[in-house]
Amino acid sequence: MQNFTFLNKEIISKLNEQHRTPFYVYSQKVIEKQCQAILAIPAPFGLTARYAIKANPNTAILKVIENTGFHFDASSEYEVIRCLKAGIAADKIQLTSQEMSSEHLELIIKEGVRFNACSLEQLKRYAAKAPKGSEISIRINPGLGSGSSRKTNVGGPSSSFGIWFEQVDEVKRFADGCGLRITRLHSHIGSGADPAVWERAASLTLAVARQLPEVTVLNLGGGFKVARHSDEVSTSIEAVGQTVADVLKKEAEETGRKYHLELEPGTFLVANAGSLVCSVDDITNTGDEGYTFLKINAGMDMLTRPALYAAHHPCLPLSDSSEKVEYVITGHCCESGDLFSVSADDTLEPRSLPKTNIGDTIIIEGAGAYCASMSLKNYNSFPQVAELILDKDDQAHIIRKREEMEQILANEVLPSYL
Repeated sequence: MQNFTFLNKEIISKLNEQHRTPFYVYSQKVIEKQCQAILAIPAPFGLTARYAIKANPNTAILKVIENTGFHFDASSEYEVIRCLKAGIAADKIQLTSQEMSSEHLELIIKEGVRFNACSLEQLKRYAAKAPKGSEISIRINPGLGSGSSRKTNVGGPSSSFGIWFEQVDEVKRFADGCGLRITRLHSHIGSGADPAVWERAASLTLAVARQLPEVTVLNLGGGFKVARHSDEVSTSIEAVGQTVADVLKKEAEETGRKYHLELEPGTFLVANAGSLVCSVDDITNTGDEGYTFLKINAGMDMLTRPALYAAHHPCLPLSDSSEKVEYVITGHCCESGDLFSVSADDTLEPRSLPKTNIGDTIIIEGAGAYCASMSLKNYNSFPQVAELILDKDDQAHIIRKREEMEQILANEVLPSYL
């Protein structure tokens, strides 16, 4: 029997009796444990932890995280609206967005949502509507990036995120000229586990802060790497936290400025708190010199990371067999790239798994972050799947109903001439 992160055979069997596969299931206990690890970081002058909503925006997940003491990082105006509808106070939400519409800008100013300008143009739009004397945050690109791939690297000269650090003087002149106060400074470089990279990012961001005398809050973003497989390395929160704390204490000694620290974890909180429960639909092969394909009833319409990043997720059959078989695990979408066992160079990478039969359950782990939220919903007209959460007593609750075909078609309009 495989070792699951938070599930076991008894829980899986009970869930299968009550819900048809595929479905997502999350663990409240794992989420809360991860939240507490972040909140324990030794920030010498105070800490605000913001959950990166984009990782998993389900309302139930937001409420579990809010109840631990977290604030929120929104990546779009719509995530802001989602939070407000969930009853989250506006002053707990900060918006950092690649686009900013006038309509929603007025909403966030009216509601009192914190705004983090990612460009001079965004700052100009904000200044045109915000009262003079308003406090503002700016996101900078410190010139450093870190990530497992180009697609997860959001810093450095190849990244469009944030204001290039050499343009901060221009931004400050504009803010001063229109009566805005830059009191918060934000940077985010991408996923990384190396404390030395975090030290460098903090130092570069502080160098910019020295040009902005009213800044009191330093936000270093998130990107804490999480191991989904046993051969991967998770970020040591203790090591990163202590490294950043040492940088902040040194800055206080040298300049007298004591910065309140903000962090924005997403993956770290929920990645290993979620699994996609599927079934084996078919098993085929391409002969002795080919492959054996394990076809499951889920795909890139539900979990896109393997097709997008060649990301590795543990795929664990609910099987007691001691016999091992090499399987290529494929999704149900009509795409050759719909694979769950693919290498970084985009070639097939068979997994050695216990012998599995058609109809068996298979658990895809590490599926709590950027899976349901980043899926290619309704591709091939497959419905969005149900989502469940296990409470502290491992009792399951539905937090998203399975989508029906009528809902998929609800917003389509057939012109009268057809």
